[in-house]
Amino acid sequence: MSIEPLSVTAFTLVNALGLGCTATLEALRDGRSGLTHCDLPEIALDTWIGRVPDLESAPLPAGLEIFDCRNNRLANLTLQQDGFDREVERVRARYGPERIGLFLGTSTSGLEHTEAAYRRRARSGTRDLGDDLRFDHTHSNFSLGAFCRSRLGIGGPTQVVSTACSSSAKVFATASRHLASGLCDAAIVGGADTLCATTLHGFASLELLAPEPCRPWGRDRRGIALGEGAGFVLLERIAPDPDRPALLGYGESSDAHHISSPHPEGLGPALAMRAALERAGLAPGSIDYLNLHATGTPANDRAEDLGIAHCFDRPPRASGTKGWTGHTLGAAGVTEVVICLLTLEHGFLPENLNRGERDPDLKLDVLEAGIDLEPRIVMTNSFGFGGTNASLVLGYPG
Repeated sequence: MSIEPLSVTAFTLVNALGLGCTATLEALRDGRSGLTHCDLPEIALDTWIGRVPDLESAPLPAGLEIFDCRNNRLANLTLQQDGFDREVERVRARYGPERIGLFLGTSTSGLEHTEAAYRRRARSGTRDLGDDLRFDHTHSNFSLGAFCRSRLGIGGPTQVVSTACSSSAKVFATASRHLASGLCDAAIVGGADTLCATTLHGFASLELLAPEPCRPWGRDRRGIALGEGAGFVLLERIAPDPDRPALLGYGESSDAHHISSPHPEGLGPALAMRAALERAGLAPGSIDYLNLHATGTPANDRAEDLGIAHCFDRPPRASGTKGWTGHTLGAAGVTEVVICLLTLEHGFLPENLNRGERDPDLKLDVLEAGIDLEPRIVMTNSFGFGGTNASLVLGYPG
């Protein structure tokens, strides 16, 4: 069953490539990755990360200090980019604050803030975790939603989804259902995730961290490079404009094959991609560009490749963008949605950076260089631990 297109009226992002859409687009055009060797304090791991600099000097607005943690600082910094704040003010005035929904994804939330409290306690030799450790406001997954709702002055339905790496892609489906049911007239969707010791050491224990900049879709890929980032997209239920991009379709699946490994035949990804195309009312050949999940691990890239083969007879031009930003986990979905929106707006498809030698076992080839092309319809994939898969179709309606 197809869905009504939802107009994208504003979007923004922040990641290791810089602040706002212009910084990301310029880096993609210039071939400049945001990955650096891990330099986080007290984390002695031989890996590469995509870090947003100077978050420590980006305080929250007055009156919202109770939410102060790295994740909420990143969200606040992102809301200030690309005029996104002003667009929220516009829809708040038009529809009223109670008619604007908020649907966000995260996996770490404010975990880094809690880690710091426990390190401080260990050094002090006391049992005091400090007055600034407020679980509801600085650690829980919903702290991101509560902060953004207060920061933006809205009061509509608010949810925070935490399904690992698909989190901030699945929120587009959640928002679409809320808008279709009439529970809100506009929706702010997105997510934020920040680097922390638990995540880095956790992936290291799974032997999934690459000791060099990650090589998505490459023959010699050895693992992921973790990153941090945030992004927001404003969706409105207004008459489709052929010159304005829209969310055309979404697909979700849960293959439940393994807690951390994808279905080896790519069945879950294929189901998500097919469902997204069906809701968009499109054939596979309509897709002009496919933004791959492409984490750079042997199993994940292989499973995604097989899923694409199940779905497309002739795959579209494709690339993965985690070689630029790192894998931003709960923010990966929205990060790559915004990159897709930039491809639609500026007519540029980014290369699959740092792939190296082609893997002969992967059927899909990827872009070895960025190209100028004006796509009309694009798809982006986000697949998470536990087989939580999401695919989105974006493009110009009509």
